Amino acid sequence: MRIRVALDVLAVLALTLGAGGNLAAGAWSLPLWLPAWLGWTILVVSVIPIVLRRWSPRPAYILSLLTTAAAVPIGGPVLAIAVVSAGCALYTFVVQRGSRASRVGFAAGLLGIGLIGVAVPNPSTATTVNFGASALIVGFALGIAVHGRREHAAIERENHAQQAVSAERLRIAREMHDVVAHSMSLIAVKAAVGNHVALEQPDQARDALRVIEDTSRETLAELRRMLGVLRDGTGVPALTPAPTLDDLRALAERAQQAGPEVDLVIDNLTELPGGVGQSVYRIAQEALTNVVKHANATECRIHIEGAEGEVRIEVSDNGRGGQAKPGHGLIGMRERVAVYDGEFSAEPAETGFRVYARLPYETVTRG
Repeated sequence: MRIRVALDVLAVLALTLGAGGNLAAGAWSLPLWLPAWLGWTILVVSVIPIVLRRWSPRPAYILSLLTTAAAVPIGGPVLAIAVVSAGCALYTFVVQRGSRASRVGFAAGLLGIGLIGVAVPNPSTATTVNFGASALIVGFALGIAVHGRREHAAIERENHAQQAVSAERLRIAREMHDVVAHSMSLIAVKAAVGNHVALEQPDQARDALRVIEDTSRETLAELRRMLGVLRDGTGVPALTPAPTLDDLRALAERAQQAGPEVDLVIDNLTELPGGVGQSVYRIAQEALTNVVKHANATECRIHIEGAEGEVRIEVSDNGRGGQAKPGHGLIGMRERVAVYDGEFSAEPAETGFRVYARLPYETVTRG
């Protein structure tokens, strides 16, 4: 804003000094019937709308039309400055308002200059009308173009904001689904086991209750974190450590407590790389949830292999197999893989079911 105002002030000084210099040097003179003080006053007032338009575009445009009307009988550089000032004021008026009022003001300005140019005696009627109309037309056309571009940019920003909100909602929904679905599956299985053996094998029942307690505490902590994001409205999750290989091992142990024997194999990987680790963890978690809930398997194998610039995850079981139902879990896994432009498959194997994902990522070379 300050730079624009400074440019306006420079333009005002240049126009005033240029016209005033011509008058002072005698290169052009005011009409004999016009008092010199009034001519100079009209000259000075005619440049005011160029600066005033930044704060009050409508009054600035109205003032420019009035000074233009007063300058028509004078002609020369006084009229030229008044017309240029009117074009600048109209441009800002259209850019900031872009409404019917600006169109009415444009039409009124054209009509006023035409009528005054014809009705009031002046040095050159044709030049007055043509120059005045041209200045208003240029100002109006530029104003419409800039206003339209700004409206389009505002719509684009709104669309981007809405897309960002939708993407964030999808991410939060996916995280909550992964957390709740996995944990509730373990709780449901262990609760059934505990209920079944409560009287005959109380030790196993206590073990089941212990798993339920631990899983419930972890789930509540995760849910509090996600709900905190929703309450604060920023979409930025609380800072928590990224999943580690130990977290994957703990995940496998909890799933094993729910029934199937889980074999976790990690090759060529000492830590989960960056943001990919969250996706690796969630994919393994969702695949294990499906094994516990649907596969009726006794064995499950998780193979996570690191390579240069990618991680591969394979989860297979010896359950009943069959075609997977396209639920939220599979959709979430596909979306996580799609973020990294990777590969994903979930299909029956020779025995049981197999989930495979490959997540490529960029490696950072330290110099």
